[in-house]
Amino acid sequence: MIPLNKLTTEGRNPHTAHIDELSTLEMVTAINREDQQVPLAVERVLPQIAQAIDLITEKLKRGGRLFYIGAGTSGRLGILDAVECPPTYGTSPELVQGLIAGGTPAIFKAQEGAEDNPNLAWEDLKAAGFSSGDVLVGIAASGRTPYVIGGIEYAKKLQAPTIALSCSENSQIADLADLAITPVTGPEAVTGSTRMKAGTAQKLVLNMLSTGTMIKLGKVYGNLMVDVKTSNLKLEERARRIVMEATGCSRNEAIAALEKAEGQAKLAILLQLTGCSAEKGRELLTKAAGKLGNALQEMEIRA
Repeated sequence: MIPLNKLTTEGRNPHTAHIDELSTLEMVTAINREDQQVPLAVERVLPQIAQAIDLITEKLKRGGRLFYIGAGTSGRLGILDAVECPPTYGTSPELVQGLIAGGTPAIFKAQEGAEDNPNLAWEDLKAAGFSSGDVLVGIAASGRTPYVIGGIEYAKKLQAPTIALSCSENSQIADLADLAITPVTGPEAVTGSTRMKAGTAQKLVLNMLSTGTMIKLGKVYGNLMVDVKTSNLKLEERARRIVMEATGCSRNEAIAALEKAEGQAKLAILLQLTGCSAEKGRELLTKAAGKLGNALQEMEIRA
């Protein structure tokens, strides 16, 4: 028998014990009151989140990749975070990947039994070519999902670094992983519905992990996403605005700079501020490991 009674995420919330008797406004007020506890829970684990970002960054700098692995809501949140990295930061789809118990069908339709098989995680990681040079983040609100446990065990067998993200104290994945991030969000407004507070906490942590890593990899200048991929009209316009914000140039100048830079906002900013050639700009960015601020310092310019 699975001891759900011992899991914080499965406890009964005394503040919403009669939520079914409330008016609609009272009901959403009660849910909102519970949701307000989530950022406070995340705040308490900021040191662990920072450690995780540093660990992930070092692995990615050495050519490694970041993998998220989870089941149900947790798996979908990992996939959501992973698929946003290429358009936002111009990364390859392979750099950050999300794996979910049950595979692609589970993204759209629950495949509940898949999470109970740890061997599926081994198979999924093998198929993705996971190696000791990569880093694995196991995501499970309860911290006891067999699929996630299997994934962490496989990564540890390869001596790859592992991070556990769960919302219950003293969880199995926290004990197993090299680093544990455990924002304890308490019982849900609807008992056991961990897509609510626990899911929100996981989303906030994943936002920080990917965003913090990309900042440290030089994909942000100031607070501008200078490696944005101009793959649609909205992102093309965003790139123009980024160049304008970073340099103070006009829209037409931004368009011209982006044309010279073949749509790369980071390079366009460098060209606009320094007047150097695209070839020289690429050389400077390569020397600066992709960090625009360092490339500008090389030219003694900082916008």
